[in-house]
Amino acid sequence: MASVAAPPEGPRTWADLLADGRLPRFALICLGVWLNAADSLVTATIMPSVGRELGGYGYFSWATAGYLVGAILAGASAGRLSELFGLRRATALAGLVMVAGCVLSAAAPNVGLFLTGRLVQGLGSGWISGFAMVAIALLFPERHLARVFASVSGVWGVATLVGPLIGGIFAVGGHWREVFWFFAVQSLAFSVAAPFLLKGADKGSGGPGIPWLQLAVLGLGVGAVAVADVTRGAAVSLGLVALGLAGLALVVWIDARARVRLLPHRAGDLTTICGSGYAAMFALTAASMGFAIYIPPILQTLMGLSPLWAGYVIGAESLAWTLAAFAVAGASGAWDARWVRVGAVSVPVSLVILAWATPAQSLLWILLGGALLGAAFGWSWSFMGRRLLAALSDEDRAIGSSAITAVRQTGAAAGAAISGAAANLAGFSAGLNIASAKAAGFWVFAAVIPLGVAGVWAAFRLTGRAERA
Repeated sequence: MASVAAPPEGPRTWADLLADGRLPRFALICLGVWLNAADSLVTATIMPSVGRELGGYGYFSWATAGYLVGAILAGASAGRLSELFGLRRATALAGLVMVAGCVLSAAAPNVGLFLTGRLVQGLGSGWISGFAMVAIALLFPERHLARVFASVSGVWGVATLVGPLIGGIFAVGGHWREVFWFFAVQSLAFSVAAPFLLKGADKGSGGPGIPWLQLAVLGLGVGAVAVADVTRGAAVSLGLVALGLAGLALVVWIDARARVRLLPHRAGDLTTICGSGYAAMFALTAASMGFAIYIPPILQTLMGLSPLWAGYVIGAESLAWTLAAFAVAGASGAWDARWVRVGAVSVPVSLVILAWATPAQSLLWILLGGALLGAAFGWSWSFMGRRLLAALSDEDRAIGSSAITAVRQTGAAAGAAISGAAANLAGFSAGLNIASAKAAGFWVFAAVIPLGVAGVWAAFRLTGRAERA
């Protein structure tokens, strides 16, 4: 019997990606990723100003970690919520939650209410980013996934620069509150546009439900990791980090046995594409967090840079990330695996450079280390995402795609906590001076080098003999 040829896949070009009505959806997805990424990083340069006005230098990492706790819980539930309510309605509501969080932080009279606003912003942005990943999986052909993920990675790279830069611009003028009004307006525009631009997305079918137990354990685990940021004792801090990581492992164990799953089938199995891919994303993201959070305040102290110029230093990472992402977007065949491996190996190498260069106050090497760190994600991220989506079954497509956001942000929370614990143990929480800034400049990067090495190992499994779930 003669075989029937498969229909042609279609051109793999930017023009085709944006054809057939996909341009508005593509723009909405990029805006959603921008809101999540930029708002998560904006506090890097405004926290000295917030600390002076509201108090709480010891809560430096809470502004990021608290945001990420909300973002993780929201991102983890996004896949199931898109099934329950429908992608259009859920995405619009997520934008309104983000607006509420921004308004709360902008009007906060004390640090407690400010941090509460950051938590609500995290919930809104986590849902926004999670639903954006679901939209990519459901609304774009497989042939375009590498370019879509390259664009998402590029947006993250731009946000790495522009988020802290926006904060620095407002902080120089003493107007840090206006940062959150700025994001509130963007979030409102996103919410209004979503129902119109996501036409054609499936309506809510109810799905199997919400995995409440896994979400509760996830919240406790991430919370324990976040609390480690503000403890002073080394034993307590490290114990909380270990407890939190154990909680994350427990989530995976429970999920594998649950009727309503939070993660795709065999997501915790490192012999599968999903398991090794999520592990690589978690570890590499965790290893990278210290640069964006701590380099600006450390350089302000060690080298007398203004918040604006300290924000520009982050630009080395951002520019390299964005350029690298678009430079390799068209790679295919064996090269997509090679770029994943090159990017993964670059992460621990950059950490070694930064651990030496920061206390040595070598600005050139700090810029080079930051650029290599950014390029690492630009080279690898889109191909990791494409491999993961290609391995998902139709049943797991919504939860598996939104899990990319949740896993990445869980890694970010863990990395922020570990770097924060290292910085505070080096004297950061007691107030910055030359000695504490030098010590923090070393330990913020040295403490996460093992995570970078673990990410390399997982990335090599992902591109080696990992099997489909």
